[in-house]
Amino acid sequence: MRRPRPRALPKHGRAVVVTGASGGVGRATALAFAARGDRVALLARGREGLAAAADDVQRAGGEALAVPVDMADAKAVEDAAQQVADTFGHIDIWVNNAFAGILAPFTEISPDEFRRVTEVAYLGYVFGTRAALRHMLPRDRGTVVQVGSALAYRGIPLQSAYCGAKHAIQGFNESLRCELLHRGSGVRTTMVQLPAVNTPQFDWVLNRLPGRARPVAPVYQPEVAARAIVHAAGHGRRREYWVGSSTAATLIANAVAPGVLDRYLARTAFEAQQDGGVAEAPMGAGNLWTPADGPHGRDFGAHGRFDEESRQGGPQQWLSRNRTRLGRTVALGAGALAARRLTRLARR
Repeated sequence: MRRPRPRALPKHGRAVVVTGASGGVGRATALAFAARGDRVALLARGREGLAAAADDVQRAGGEALAVPVDMADAKAVEDAAQQVADTFGHIDIWVNNAFAGILAPFTEISPDEFRRVTEVAYLGYVFGTRAALRHMLPRDRGTVVQVGSALAYRGIPLQSAYCGAKHAIQGFNESLRCELLHRGSGVRTTMVQLPAVNTPQFDWVLNRLPGRARPVAPVYQPEVAARAIVHAAGHGRRREYWVGSSTAATLIANAVAPGVLDRYLARTAFEAQQDGGVAEAPMGAGNLWTPADGPHGRDFGAHGRFDEESRQGGPQQWLSRNRTRLGRTVALGAGALAARRLTRLARR
């Protein structure tokens, strides 16, 4: 016997957890939830960034709880989730977004470095999801949002560790989604596949390229990603959202002609991930082993150095959010045309 459908989450004042919330997409997402009046728990390692993010959340109209935690530490993540539940009473939404990465050829990445990226960018999502489900399943309600990337389907050169993590998240999330559907659970999980985003990560990522690291154009502002994540959190029945026309184009091209895309990226993606400047290494290993703001006492915020070229959105976001409605409209239109044609044929 199927369980009754759980009542919808309240539109405002929800208890939300955002990992990787001290900067970039996580920071923008926390502010987007705060603007709705939600209570937002901010999870990240960097205390300077967390403190600044908490202030921003409060000014945006939300309630903030800053929890320093390394997402690669499963026990620490469980403890952080319990702290959130003790403070807010429960957890309605959990957004997995924590990041670590390396820009380098695979042969120039050490085993320990590769393992560390995997622990943060993949296992951090696994541990976060597990902690969220511990609090959501007994209530039979809640949504877990996995922040992904076009790279969850299409690997590119120089980011083997990160691409591997995103591919792993995709498979893990699909497996979990099937299990939740099988048990008739009211808990939802969905994934948001992002394009290149203008975040500070390109100034703190471990970079072994001759030029300064940059995202592959076109680049979108982090608020575009944040809006999609907030929407996905309120519509968890959808299995996946694509953000940006470049994400859609990449995933379609990879499905149709992956071998051609291999050769295209081999020719273009090395230069596309570097700008004209000489690579700088002000933070050594970047944020791989320690938070980027730790020894520097600096808040990086949500935006990187690519504001002038970054896009604020586009029609693809509307199409992604309204895919079901659009599909029904197209189907009705096609049905009407077919019926009219059949009527004309019957009269002959």
